[in-house]
Amino acid sequence: MAKRIDVSDLDIYYGSFLAVQSVNVSIEPRSITALIGPSGCGKSTFLRSLNRMHEVIPGARVEGKVVMDGQDLYGSDVDPVDVRRQIGMVFQRPNPFPTMSIYDNVAAGLRLNAKKMRKSDLDDLVERSLRGANLWNEVKDRLNRPGSGLSGGQQQRLCIARAIAVEPDVLLMDEPCSALDPISTLAIEDLMTELKERFTIVIVTHNMQQAARVSESTGFFNLSGVGQPGRLIEFNPTEKIFSSPDEKATEDYISGRFG
Repeated sequence: MAKRIDVSDLDIYYGSFLAVQSVNVSIEPRSITALIGPSGCGKSTFLRSLNRMHEVIPGARVEGKVVMDGQDLYGSDVDPVDVRRQIGMVFQRPNPFPTMSIYDNVAAGLRLNAKKMRKSDLDDLVERSLRGANLWNEVKDRLNRPGSGLSGGQQQRLCIARAIAVEPDVLLMDEPCSALDPISTLAIEDLMTELKERFTIVIVTHNMQQAARVSESTGFFNLSGVGQPGRLIEFNPTEKIFSSPDEKATEDYISGRFG
């Protein structure tokens, strides 16, 4: 089930440095939310705070709330490993496990969660995940070959298959197309549009056309100067952000006046 995420008064730190300040936002289920803004303004940091990946960096921490389905993901009783299972992540560079076969790459998360599965059930799930990532027809005859032998665009779809195999509620994507050619990029965009039927998707992108093409809602992050924290300046329906944003800074960024 796709889930809604409510973020309130979120401050994100690296040690004593406040990197992102007081984010308040609701991310709707079964939709694509895009995060845009200049480099270094906290978009990826904010994204990683949603599934508690931020805190794996020594000294990194957050204050505030991230609530999914009524549960504060930073509550004292919450296991971060559970959070990361519910909220999957796809990174900027395709990162299939290089020594693993295509099949084992997709099955890795399931095995990590120590689910004992019959081989036939695992086969079905691997196939379903690869079909879900629009990759099955290209790899079904070479499932035992290494994932690192695929093209960049195929590797990224393999990473998406791996992320959706554990059946998360939310899928986070950190610039998933920035290392890909235009044709692979469109394939991933089409795929995102299909996946939002089943998942809540949040994507960080530097490609404004991409944000305009795939997302329902867009958040614009910015910072007022070097060493200042990033802030969520505006969050609105994508159509509004790109046609009549509320904030002048948003308009300046979108029209290419800075960034």
